[in-house]
Amino acid sequence: MPSSYTFSNIFSRSKSALLKLNQKRTSKHYYSTPEDMTSSDLFQTGNNYLFGKNGYQHSHSLATSFFNKAAQLGNAEAEGVLAFCYEFGIGIETDFIKSEHHYLSAAKQNDGLSIARLAFLRKYGRPNVKIDRSEAEEWTERIRNQPTAIDWIMEAAKLYHLAAAQYTLGVCYHDGIAVEKDESVAFSWYKLSADQGNARGQGILGYCYGEGFGVKKDEIEAMRWYRLAAKQGETVAIYNIGYCYEDGIGVKKDVNEAVKWYTLSAEQGNAFAQNSLGYCYEDGIGLEQDFNKATYWYKLSAEQGYPWAECNLGYCYQNGIGMPKDDVLGAYYYKKAALQGHARAQHNLGFCCQNGIGVTKDEKEAVKWYRRSAERGNIFAYHSLGYCYQNGIGVKVNEQEAVFWYFLSAEENHAPGQLSLGYCYRNGIGVPKNETEAVKWFKRSAEHGNALAQNSLGFCFEEGIGLEKDTTRAVYWYQKSAKQNNPWAQCNLGFCYANGIGVEKDDTKAVVWYRRAATQNHARALDKLGLHTQEGLGIQKDLSAAFLLFKKAAESNHIAAQYHLGNCYEKGLGCELDLTLATRWFERAALAGCRNSHERLRLLIVRECLLSPGTTSSTINEEDLIYGGLIIGHSAPAA
Repeated sequence: MPSSYTFSNIFSRSKSALLKLNQKRTSKHYYSTPEDMTSSDLFQTGNNYLFGKNGYQHSHSLATSFFNKAAQLGNAEAEGVLAFCYEFGIGIETDFIKSEHHYLSAAKQNDGLSIARLAFLRKYGRPNVKIDRSEAEEWTERIRNQPTAIDWIMEAAKLYHLAAAQYTLGVCYHDGIAVEKDESVAFSWYKLSADQGNARGQGILGYCYGEGFGVKKDEIEAMRWYRLAAKQGETVAIYNIGYCYEDGIGVKKDVNEAVKWYTLSAEQGNAFAQNSLGYCYEDGIGLEQDFNKATYWYKLSAEQGYPWAECNLGYCYQNGIGMPKDDVLGAYYYKKAALQGHARAQHNLGFCCQNGIGVTKDEKEAVKWYRRSAERGNIFAYHSLGYCYQNGIGVKVNEQEAVFWYFLSAEENHAPGQLSLGYCYRNGIGVPKNETEAVKWFKRSAEHGNALAQNSLGFCFEEGIGLEKDTTRAVYWYQKSAKQNNPWAQCNLGFCYANGIGVEKDDTKAVVWYRRAATQNHARALDKLGLHTQEGLGIQKDLSAAFLLFKKAAESNHIAAQYHLGNCYEKGLGCELDLTLATRWFERAALAGCRNSHERLRLLIVRECLLSPGTTSSTINEEDLIYGGLIIGHSAPAA
């Protein structure tokens, strides 16, 4: 309606019509001019025009004018209906911003219709209406189990068959707003609305068929209703068509077609579509990968409060995807989504708190967010809580509780949870030691592609732990893990080639795998590669290079490398001979339990004593063999 088409103009142009209509009313309700009406009578007259009742002709434009006048006089119920008209374009052009404004104003005066619609809008949003699911829950709670709060909606839907009200009543039964949730009743109201051609009713009916909500699932029927709604410009239906094309729901999968529909919806301001389009750009789905465009669309969606987009944007900031890395902003967006109850964001925020990423390190706060996420069924949070209980992070160590959370995660086919549960069974952590049960969980995790589990399963096959020894299967799982760049598996695979375990002995291949692990600073691989380099096995002999490899591994506290480094210093292999440094490295290894280092250290001390002036073998006793508090000799454990 043009802005010049004011309330006064309407009534000056239709004065004779009003007089005729008013003559049908009793003198009790007769007013010389509309300006003399109370806000209640203005509201009632608006309803008369809206529904064509009490002798009034249908006129949506006149109805909204009366609602507007009543709202100006402070009638909250009228303002709520006016907001409803703005939301659904009844008698006036659709305007979600004005709709939200009037709903908020009327809701402050406890208008039930407005509270019900705000519960919906804050949960799902509309273009230019911000999502806030925490606030949505607050609005829902205000009228929970109070059906009288939505009397106007019920009357409009049941008595006067207003399509927008039928759709809205369906929403109330869908989400349990003022009434108990009831899928079948919600579907019935959606169907009545859709059959009248209401675009929002058609769109949500597509959802019902697509998800089997209140009706038998029928993906082809879902697409039919989505398309009918999309033809009327319904942005949610347009988005859902894109979703169906992306996943092949009711249509042949076509990611290019999905992007087309996502773009159409996103450009009209739909937050769901903006987030999905961002994801397509991030992963290169249906278009060329472009991180900058991904974050552009994530931001637009996040600005509308969509929690998935807030979480995705937090991840981009945390990892420097499409923008400079910023841990503080990463945690900020995680928290915005977490406060709306977004489970993944709650878990990610917990991880930030646990490790001090973008926030002050606070392990108790981390556990709090992990719990909130776990309460929403997030399997990552199950695993993280298990880890916290196992290691006493933010809570007291409780191995049984750790196993409980690992088990929940594992049962949901979360590969890290299956791996952790396997370790608990293998090592008797929180449960009786059971190697067979450990292998079962390692296998499940490995089959889900977890590289650590594949390596662990390979080791079980190699050593016959919990199953029959099978070195060929061991190599198979080591290879699976090694190809995922797991350094432990790469080192183990190198060892198999070096020793002909499950494969034909091949020093060259052994060196290849040792080197791959060594580039990741894997200490055992560095040491093994050092031995091959020192001896020239599968690689050109180079004592200096071998010395450097031993040194790097030894400085990472690898015991065997400390022994080999001591050997280099003692014999001048690839370095200057230095008995002092040799002694130092043999001692470090000996303290860690290396028997060979014990023996070499004992011999070095004896030699030094024998070479000292005035010292003979008859003067040496046990006390002379104490070096740095360590008695060298009889009871040293094996390396």
